[in-house]
Amino acid sequence: MIPDGISWHDLDRDARGRLRGLTKENAERVGEHLVMVGRLLDDDPERAYLHAQAAVRRAGRIDVVREAAALAAYRTERYAEALREFRTVRRLNGSSEHLPMMADCERGMGRPERALDLAVSEEASTLSRAAAVELGVVTSGARLDLKEPEAALSVLDSLGQVPQVLRERVAYARAAALEALGRPGDAAATLAPYVEDDDDVVVFDLEAEEPLTRSESGDDA
Repeated sequence: MIPDGISWHDLDRDARGRLRGLTKENAERVGEHLVMVGRLLDDDPERAYLHAQAAVRRAGRIDVVREAAALAAYRTERYAEALREFRTVRRLNGSSEHLPMMADCERGMGRPERALDLAVSEEASTLSRAAAVELGVVTSGARLDLKEPEAALSVLDSLGQVPQVLRERVAYARAAALEALGRPGDAAATLAPYVEDDDDVVVFDLEAEEPLTRSESGDDA
């Protein structure tokens, strides 16, 4: 169900433009489902997934619809499905922006070697700075999956300038690698700037940093 007050006009102009090949009624309904995906993805990803599937049933050949389906599948740990959807998005619009999440899906399916293959693919060289850093974090995690902590740390050391918004994520990836190397003190020091009190720092024994996100719950078309 779509709650009262939800409108496809809440989508950004570009997304609305992608839907204009549909009938007016269908475009509005698909747009409403996409708005719900965006609103629910963080707090109730399972309901977001159901809205994304409803949108796919109505407009499965539109890239923003398949992107919503990919993101919702990823957030609900449906990694094989998410990977298929991300590949579909790439075929539809030619963008490789979701390569980090594609690599993380490979990790989520227990295939870290394939994640590493994506990290050195030609597409990886086309990523934005932020996406390249995201891919580096995933690559580091894949190295930990393979019991290669030195390589995991080396990947992070090679990232260069990290955008402010990603520094905490990189710090946690670095702490995981340091812990795996038997350096818990260095790991705690790495995390210290991101907690309110240094005494509260807890470094978990992470052999592999967890794939980027996860969760679950329910809603209908």
